[in-house]
Amino acid sequence: MQNVYTVAQVNSYIKNMFTQDYMLRAIFVKGEVSNCKYHSTGHIYFTLKDAKGTIACVMFAGNRTGLSFKLEEGQMVVVGGTIDVYERDGKYQLYAKQIVLDGAGLLYEKFERMKKRLEEMGMFAAEYKQPIPKYIQTLGVVTAPTGAAVRDIITVAKRRNPYIKIILYPAIVQGESAAQSIVNGIRALELQKVDVMIVGRGGGSIEDLWAFNEEIVAEAVFHCSVPIISAVGHETDTTIIDYVADLRAATPSAAAEQAVYSYQQLVDKLAGYQQQLWIRMQQKLNRQRSELQRLQLQMKYLSPVNQIQEKRTYSMELEEKLDAMMKMKITMQKHRLALDIERLKGLSPLDKLGKGYAFVEDARGQALKSIGQIQEKDSLRIYLKDGSVDVVAKKCYSETNEYNEKGKG
Repeated sequence: MQNVYTVAQVNSYIKNMFTQDYMLRAIFVKGEVSNCKYHSTGHIYFTLKDAKGTIACVMFAGNRTGLSFKLEEGQMVVVGGTIDVYERDGKYQLYAKQIVLDGAGLLYEKFERMKKRLEEMGMFAAEYKQPIPKYIQTLGVVTAPTGAAVRDIITVAKRRNPYIKIILYPAIVQGESAAQSIVNGIRALELQKVDVMIVGRGGGSIEDLWAFNEEIVAEAVFHCSVPIISAVGHETDTTIIDYVADLRAATPSAAAEQAVYSYQQLVDKLAGYQQQLWIRMQQKLNRQRSELQRLQLQMKYLSPVNQIQEKRTYSMELEEKLDAMMKMKITMQKHRLALDIERLKGLSPLDKLGKGYAFVEDARGQALKSIGQIQEKDSLRIYLKDGSVDVVAKKCYSETNEYNEKGKG
């Protein structure tokens, strides 16, 4: 027998054939999930089937980033990856790298790719966002001419400001021509020089809202010179222009709330400002009046007449103080003089004489203070209170009453 091969050789040959087939290296397969098992290693094993066949599939843990939802039995999915042969078992299987839900899932995948690409281009960057004017006169609206969205926008806008001017561009918001219609509406209202533009529609499925995910619409919003508020669907709905627009509103009604200022609130605010201005003007006037009065008093105080009067009053006060001090000084000197007089009286010979004492002097007029200055028969003069008398010493006695022998001589 010729050309006999081993099992391993056959399996290797088949694997090589699979490897060389370009289509099998990057293929997308649609089907229903069955026999889904999450292994402890992180790998996912499952079978993809349709009405006529099945194919074994595996998604390794390293490729789990390509799965954005929990894979479950019965889900219709599109699996992208590589078909290859597992040599040991001689079986081929689909090695999944990404899995998306069928239908809406494909659109969601396209949405994510578009979002990532535009973000990398910088179209979502905050520095390109235009501020929404606080007080506007003209509001542009790009949406369907009928439906709840346009009614909500008009109702809310008119309620907030009855004088607001609304320019509606009746755009097609669903279907193949919707994206170009929305772009035309943005450009038309930009030429009308509206102050703010609302671009949106009511809620719906991702297919219904897809026009607002188109790149031409995102570019029109990004390059528009008029600030744009996106208002697509309900609060949970998100489209590409929500990221590109200058401001995203959860609903069309919310967009009108954010775009149009409340006229009544403005009137109330102006009234409040007027009241505050009046109060502050009164406070300012009162402060100026007080300052004027202070300056008047200061001027009056600093005037020459007032200064002269002040100096005169001060001079009178000094004169009174001087007079009082002089009187007090005189009184003190009189009192001191009286004390000195009394002191001198105690030292005055005349005062002593008045008390019965006498003053004695010799013939030479020298005062005699001691018995030793007197000799017998000396002439003496004795002064008394009312006159004097001349005498001759007859005898001299000392304090001991002894006879002075010297005087006897």
